Amino acid sequence: MTPKAPKISIIMPAYNVDRYVRRAVESIQHQTFADFELLVVDDGSTDRTGQILDSIADRDIRVTAFHQENGGAPAARNFALDRARGKYVMFFDADDWAEPRMLEEMYEFAEAGQLELAVAGFYIDTYYGDDGQHTTELKSCPTRVYGTQREFRTSAWELFDANQLYAPWNKIFLRSRIEELGLRFRPTFWDDFPYVLDFVRDVERVGVMETPYYHFIRQRSESETARWRPDMYDKREEEHGWMLELYRHWGLEGDAASMEVVQRRYIERLVGCIENVCNPQCSLDAKEKLAQIERMITSERAQLAVAVARPRTKMMALMLLPIREKNVAMAYREGRFISFVKRHNTRIFATLKANR
Repeated sequence: MTPKAPKISIIMPAYNVDRYVRRAVESIQHQTFADFELLVVDDGSTDRTGQILDSIADRDIRVTAFHQENGGAPAARNFALDRARGKYVMFFDADDWAEPRMLEEMYEFAEAGQLELAVAGFYIDTYYGDDGQHTTELKSCPTRVYGTQREFRTSAWELFDANQLYAPWNKIFLRSRIEELGLRFRPTFWDDFPYVLDFVRDVERVGVMETPYYHFIRQRSESETARWRPDMYDKREEEHGWMLELYRHWGLEGDAASMEVVQRRYIERLVGCIENVCNPQCSLDAKEKLAQIERMITSERAQLAVAVARPRTKMMALMLLPIREKNVAMAYREGRFISFVKRHNTRIFATLKANR
């Protein structure tokens, strides 16, 4: 006899997270809603992650642990998606955790509104080292069910502006819609963002819950903040292209409110690209750094974005000044300053970033 399908399939890729994965899984096991399956994919971990997952799965039939060679989070999520049986799908990172009423209340909300996508508020918990010190930032929008597809599209800028539509983990997706679209995660860095964009592209029924349930854990270790990413600018350009294409598809490329958010999002991340070039680990020499910054800030795309964007704080308005003025030397000095703060006082950097 085929076992009864669960209401929700929760998909969790796990790679070398033996310090955190038990907390993540237990936060799901202790939910007030019990009709779920948890599919955890050990993605070739070299620590005790796989052993911990096997131990948990042996004691809870709702938990299934899979093991595969390391292929990255997109491949791990896709592996689990192919085996999911729930009416809804939720994605969960193995170093995060959730409030105990998350599944129950999100499921009831989705069912009541016959939703294809339910989005809830979440917390960003930023940790500074191993002593437990952290800050918590709340991200949410007022509770609302969009009556029509057009209503969702014309209001989506509010959700993007509140960071509600980027990651997949504060959401439950209707699985039949995922399968209808043939939707899987792309084998790329930052794979979760295009997945969400692909899903919302033609979505009909969307609802938003103000209540935060999910705790996204951000570790600000010295090694992470010191890292230089040679492909960051290209990735941000690609991301911006995805956003512009989505709004063209929606016929909203001329909508002032939507475009202000899209362009502000791009220009704020361009500041991060400048900081990245100024990172001491960057292998470019000073002349090459200046040339790359000039290419970034004088591009037609950057100048359009800085003209349209309306910074929310005086600090961000000041940071955009070198781009607006096409002042490469000033942008370089600013990038070096941001890089210094990021490396030497991660708490101040995280606070400034949260309030940009």
